[in-house]
Amino acid sequence: MSGKGSVQDADIIILGGGLVGLTLAVALDAHGVSSIVIDPAAPADVLAKSFDGRASAVASASHRMLDAIGIGERLKGQGCPIAAIRVSDGLAPRALSFDPDPESGPLGVMYENRLLRRTLHEAAAAAENVTMLMPAKAASVERDGTSVRVSLEDGRIFSAALLVGAEGRNSPTRAAAGINVARWSYHHHAIIAILGHERPHDGVAHEIFYPSGPFALLPMLDDAEGHRSAIVWTVAEAHGPAMLGLPDRAFLAEAEKRMGGMLGELRSVSPRSSYPLGFHHTARITDTRLALVGDAAHGIHPIAGQGLNLGFRDVAALAEVLVEGARLGLDLGDAQLLARYERWRALDSFVVAATTDALTRLFGLPGKAPRAIRRFGLDMVSRIPPLQRRFMTEARGESGKLPKLLQGLEV
Repeated sequence: MSGKGSVQDADIIILGGGLVGLTLAVALDAHGVSSIVIDPAAPADVLAKSFDGRASAVASASHRMLDAIGIGERLKGQGCPIAAIRVSDGLAPRALSFDPDPESGPLGVMYENRLLRRTLHEAAAAAENVTMLMPAKAASVERDGTSVRVSLEDGRIFSAALLVGAEGRNSPTRAAAGINVARWSYHHHAIIAILGHERPHDGVAHEIFYPSGPFALLPMLDDAEGHRSAIVWTVAEAHGPAMLGLPDRAFLAEAEKRMGGMLGELRSVSPRSSYPLGFHHTARITDTRLALVGDAAHGIHPIAGQGLNLGFRDVAALAEVLVEGARLGLDLGDAQLLARYERWRALDSFVVAATTDALTRLFGLPGKAPRAIRRFGLDMVSRIPPLQRRFMTEARGESGKLPKLLQGLEV
């Protein structure tokens, strides 16, 4: 490790050691591209059980990337496959069902975020081409036509050809670059918890839409006490604190009503947590020797569980652009390489963001007429196989021009 005043070089500097930033570092390492990951959080803090109680649906295409870079093997047997998805407007008896052909594999796999984070930390720590600096904070960042230089608060200096901003929704790197962001709040909070239940979930994920917000029920692996599912319960902003403060018995009773009792008696497995729901999308995802990935570039409603998968798609595209550039001997901060990444990701991320926003607004409209239109739409999709296949392709993360990693191939 370089001392104060000396400069350590790498191909890439990644600001942000969350799920997306670390996945990028491990993906690049698998192809011989070196990175330095800088994050102000201490590993002990972000790996603590209380840090993030969420669970994520890793779409099948995203999982192929994890398999290709060695993370899938580390996760083997620790996630719950999603065998099918049911979408309904309230508790209407008719639901739109996505049931893939068993030979095509599950639509995705549910993992606890804490498990994903711990696995990525372990993989990055063991990687030959990854240097993890946690906790560490950048005091200054300089980008020019020749390189990127990051000076830490402790005086250490690092240099690379490219800077990647992966710090999340409030990315200071994005702000410093002057990149405009379209953003708004949905004035809702997502209540997060893992619940135990009497009946098996059979690997089925449910998205139940109410005018007050969607209620997602996501299958998790059973534990020693029985069956488990994660919930993402959207409530009005003003009701968030009250929902967190409800006694367990009252909270479980309300949750059971939302589920229509489909899983039987419920029990608490994890503490409840919440976070505000909003939308943001950047005008661009690159700048001079800078690329944005994950929530630094786009933040969407969790209505379709695509937030993390959008970040993984960024990783797959950027990794392919950089690895191919390195093989050709190109400067990894070259404007043409970054323009290719921009073109590849801009349309896909915008379409997904706009679609989730439109669905959030459509299913939030109260009244009989909007409800009738929604149920008619769901019924039409269920009756038209090509439409169903299209939706399943989107759920798997397999639409558009797929980077090689999302196809399960090395670059």
